[in-house]
Amino acid sequence: MNVVQRYATDAIAPDQRLAYWNDLVDRIYTGTYVNTQGRDFTGEMWSWTVGDLAMIRPRSTASFVGRQGHDAAQERLILHLQCRGRSLHRQGQAESLLEAGDFVIGSPHQAYTLDLSAHELLVVEFPRAPLAERVPGLDDMLSRRLCGASPGGRVFHDFLRSLWHQGDQSGQDPQWQQGVSGVFFDLVALAMRGATRPEERVTDHALRDKVLALVDAHLGDPALRTLTLADACHTSVRTIQNLFATMGTTPSAYILERRLVRAAERITGNPAASITQVAFEMGFNDSAYFARCFRQRFGVAPRAWRTRN
Repeated sequence: MNVVQRYATDAIAPDQRLAYWNDLVDRIYTGTYVNTQGRDFTGEMWSWTVGDLAMIRPRSTASFVGRQGHDAAQERLILHLQCRGRSLHRQGQAESLLEAGDFVIGSPHQAYTLDLSAHELLVVEFPRAPLAERVPGLDDMLSRRLCGASPGGRVFHDFLRSLWHQGDQSGQDPQWQQGVSGVFFDLVALAMRGATRPEERVTDHALRDKVLALVDAHLGDPALRTLTLADACHTSVRTIQNLFATMGTTPSAYILERRLVRAAERITGNPAASITQVAFEMGFNDSAYFARCFRQRFGVAPRAWRTRN
């Protein structure tokens, strides 16, 4: 079938929307599930299969998406392109922070998660073999952030969006579908070649694990920054910056993200703690600045977040 199908929660009772959405995504991509912190979840999704490409275009409020690994006769890959919002993609030991325009390619045969702000994505699942033929060293580029700002990345993004604008192609013959699949593999390979700089292709996983552990252990320290991480690891500031660049972020942006996520957990997990107390515990010296950052990240003020959850 290559008819575009639309699904939405607008006609579903609020307390049934998440269950409806979970049933939907599991039917489209086996083993997928969705969780959300608030009760105001809304979502809209288009689904389309063209040749070898199983595509969805979801948009929803902030949510946590996971997928269990599953076996299949044919080895496949799955691509997530961030059209709007941001997300944190985790698979195995790899972690990638995606901004609008970035994409990541992973394996649906291994478990992965996406921690999403309010967002719109383009997601495509496809056979691995055609891409492996076009991209030498494909394994080294999987489950990591790929920047979509290169000329090849922009062309690929435009191709996917224009493909959706074609709408119902149920009258097209199989040759049209095969042609679309071929163009897809050529363009994603082109986008991948321009998505990383040579110095970013090798990551010291031991150093990364140590740095990320240091960040989580010292979130309450207002002095936590790039220099303190470099000193603690006996390496240079540039090395720390390059390490975070391979994750698609910067040290300061990552530290802020982790502080806000931990603060959100603390606000709901300890109702007796004041918002100002939580802000100081997470390394913020200014509660007003904390509130602004929190609202920008989660879409509501800290007190409203506590009330919702």
